[in-house]
Amino acid sequence: MIAVIAYKAGNLASVQHALNRLKIDYYLAREPKDLEKADGIIFPGVGHAAYAMESLREQSLIEYLKTTQKPVLGICVGMQLLFDSSAEAGPDGKPTPALSCLSGDLERFDPKEDPSFKVPHMGWNTIEYEQAHPLFQDIASGSTFYFVHSYFAPITEHTIAQSHYIHPFSAVVHHKNYYGVQFHPEKSGAHGAQLLKNFHQIVYARHSGH
Repeated sequence: MIAVIAYKAGNLASVQHALNRLKIDYYLAREPKDLEKADGIIFPGVGHAAYAMESLREQSLIEYLKTTQKPVLGICVGMQLLFDSSAEAGPDGKPTPALSCLSGDLERFDPKEDPSFKVPHMGWNTIEYEQAHPLFQDIASGSTFYFVHSYFAPITEHTIAQSHYIHPFSAVVHHKNYYGVQFHPEKSGAHGAQLLKNFHQIVYARHSGH
């Protein structure tokens, strides 16, 4: 079964609605012991990176997320927190340290680079990929998804699909058991639904040994 991490920065309602529509079994997890029975984990997130990390710290979830071997799908801020840090400053005015499950540092879109673009990046945009991946089953390169974010992950060795807003950035990442999408699949219509089904299939295939 899929566990959805329930913390103060998680956009739970829309994720739950999407999973309900897809008839994917899930439950909400608030602390490490709740995650023990999970076959896979969805790690949603909205809002401020430092606030999200503080919520994870309060719920003793940081070390679990950094060390779990179970498939994890980070969504939006959930994906961003899989990286080393975010330029989004915390209360101390410094960049926010993140989980370091993937290497790389989040930066903020700078509209000065192209005044025709507004920040945050909000709305539908395409993703492009060159190599097939289980997460993209029945999703063509060039498909559109719904984005809302001001900070972005650079293109790294973990990037499996990219998008473009002011400049290229990581739209989908994968490293070991960690998967991440910058967009909101739960708000992205048929393509988003397919991606959630694909992650569920990845979890199922791993759990069943297929």
